[in-house]
Amino acid sequence: MANLRTAMDAAFWDFNVASPQSLDGSAKLVPGDPAPPDGAVASRALRFQQLSFLRNGFPLGIIPSYSPTPRKELGSFSLQSLLLRPATANWWLGVVGQFRPKKLIDSIKAEISSVDEWELSALKDVAKHFLDKSLYSLGVCSQLSLSPSSSVLIGTEQLGEKERRRHKLMLFHKLPNHDITMEAAWPGLFLDHNGRYWDVPESISLDLLSLVSESGFRYRFGIHKNGGHPHTSDATNAEPPSALKPGLCAKAAFSYEKSKDFWRQKETKEDVIVKTEKGSFWRPSYDLRLREPHSAVSAIIGGICTAWLWNPEFPLAVEPREGGIFPVASAKRGPFSADLFGSVCYTFQHGNFRKKYGDLTRIDARLDISSASALAQRVFNVLSGSSGSSFPRPSSSPRVNLIFQQQVAGPILFRVDSKFSLGSLSGRQGPHVEDFIYSLSYSLRLLKSGKVVAWYSPKRKEGMVELRLFEF
Repeated sequence: MANLRTAMDAAFWDFNVASPQSLDGSAKLVPGDPAPPDGAVASRALRFQQLSFLRNGFPLGIIPSYSPTPRKELGSFSLQSLLLRPATANWWLGVVGQFRPKKLIDSIKAEISSVDEWELSALKDVAKHFLDKSLYSLGVCSQLSLSPSSSVLIGTEQLGEKERRRHKLMLFHKLPNHDITMEAAWPGLFLDHNGRYWDVPESISLDLLSLVSESGFRYRFGIHKNGGHPHTSDATNAEPPSALKPGLCAKAAFSYEKSKDFWRQKETKEDVIVKTEKGSFWRPSYDLRLREPHSAVSAIIGGICTAWLWNPEFPLAVEPREGGIFPVASAKRGPFSADLFGSVCYTFQHGNFRKKYGDLTRIDARLDISSASALAQRVFNVLSGSSGSSFPRPSSSPRVNLIFQQQVAGPILFRVDSKFSLGSLSGRQGPHVEDFIYSLSYSLRLLKSGKVVAWYSPKRKEGMVELRLFEF
């Protein structure tokens, strides 16, 4: 079933989106923004652990990724590799290196073409191009298990094209029915619904999340502090999202979810045993979660409360225009708000994903309403003929997420994640495509529900290779 809980999780500060813009392979979604397609959600496995596994299947242990940089001469293509991985019973350390070859290749070509006679000085000039610090990035991450249920993670990275280092600290504690996570980043990297990245100088969050009960009830609490003015390299005059501006915020949310099968073909022991002339062989599905053909519907409904405990006033941004400089106002951030959200999803799957060809076709269609109050306000404005607020909320429009999966051959799956907005935003009338992601995955039977995924986002012009476990 497509992930129903993104509507609630996207309202908090710890929702990770897969991103090659950082060496840890993820960025935070701007809280309150519409949830991204399911294919954009980051892997639960740490990037350093992913690279340790992926290096076994790539030549020389080098994994490619694709992400644009503010400096176009560096190019978008990069190569990553795990340089060191010492470990003990309760501690490990990972060192990741990244290299962008485009500028180096262009510089060497230009140097060679300008050389009339090859001398030692000419070779030295060529060798100097390899010492350009902007070509290289280095990340270090270490995790220590304090107890069977507690661990601490420390990471730092220096991207070659940026002057400032990025630091991260995470504490994780597991209770019988809850997970407690404390995370801090200097600066924190956030991604908004327009595909723009923001650096928040200081981002600290503490979350308590309950496990899903048998009845489908789930709740979570969180407190978060932002410090410093957010900035982006994508657009110098862009107004930062209000959720990222300085302040101290507390949130509480709950949800209730249910699912019902219209029909389901249960897997039996006979299905996974293949009899041949050489004997009987065990042949399970390539993915444990895709082993049963079915048709089902699921739904989730919940509520969320937000309180800004420290909510300073912000100066107006300015935007240069013809004839002078004019202030650019932004939507005000209220001290307290409460809202409802909900999603409903239909899933159809044909095939068991066990044979080599034509054994899996799956479609997930999910309707998301991330803010019932914003939707009601929008409907009221339409019925009354009012133009509404000067600051249209992205969450005011319902969205439809479609996921299509088709087996290509054996464990290889082709997948398309698409997100459609049913309303008018950014001057666009009627339903339109907001985002879509293409991906190819190779399922690993030994991991039961693990796969290597290569994805590309045309909207962000980014792509990377990941290891994902127990995820769609």
